[in-house]
Amino acid sequence: MEMLVVTGASLLGGFVDSIVGGGGLILVPALFATFPGAPPATLLGTNKSASVWGTAAAAAQFGRRVQLQWASLLPAAMVGFAGSLLGAWAITVFPGEFLRRALPFILLAVLGYTLARKDMGRHHVPRFVGRHETLAACSIGLLIGVYDGFFGPGTGSFLVFLFVRWLGYDFLNASASAKCINVATNLAALILLAAKGHVWWHYGLVMAVANVAGSVLGTRVALKHGAGFVRGVFIVVVSALILKTGYDAFLK
Repeated sequence: MEMLVVTGASLLGGFVDSIVGGGGLILVPALFATFPGAPPATLLGTNKSASVWGTAAAAAQFGRRVQLQWASLLPAAMVGFAGSLLGAWAITVFPGEFLRRALPFILLAVLGYTLARKDMGRHHVPRFVGRHETLAACSIGLLIGVYDGFFGPGTGSFLVFLFVRWLGYDFLNASASAKCINVATNLAALILLAAKGHVWWHYGLVMAVANVAGSVLGTRVALKHGAGFVRGVFIVVVSALILKTGYDAFLK
């Protein structure tokens, strides 16, 4: 029964995550509810062992249909990988409680800004070219990479928002670009957790297959319906993240 529950959650999580991020909002609570006595690090590591494959599948699908700026994204992914390792180290030194309490308000600001700017992300008008775009993308990769390693919730959504707001991408191109960096940050976290024995591979491998299946389906839906659809899903996912992180920070 446990395998059925977490595999189903992985399928749905892959679907949502491939569109705009936020798959952890589904899969992580499912793991914690199914295995309440397990070490949190093991459940997070098992989550990463599945989600990294779904994110990679989404990146590959988007890469075949969307003209990605690989000259900027590959350096940004490498910087994101390093940033995630740095963030994972930082959480062993500094307490993360302040970020846990601040996160709902940060997400609320992101949601409010997106709702206020109704045309934001509907049109693809990149603000930078060449070296300047690479520098901007690497800055996003470093910032969100550190955050993903240190804390994590909403990583994909933050990446999408920054690509839209700062680089001028539409939501479809932003989601596609975010996947490339998110693969690197997930991989860094997985390597660290696996090295410490915090992955249940017998669950993770089955969940990975389901996550990839959900991711492929979600990517096709996003490509079919375009930037406006992705924007709508972004608003729904960020709203759910606000409720979840607010509950965890102040009511749990």
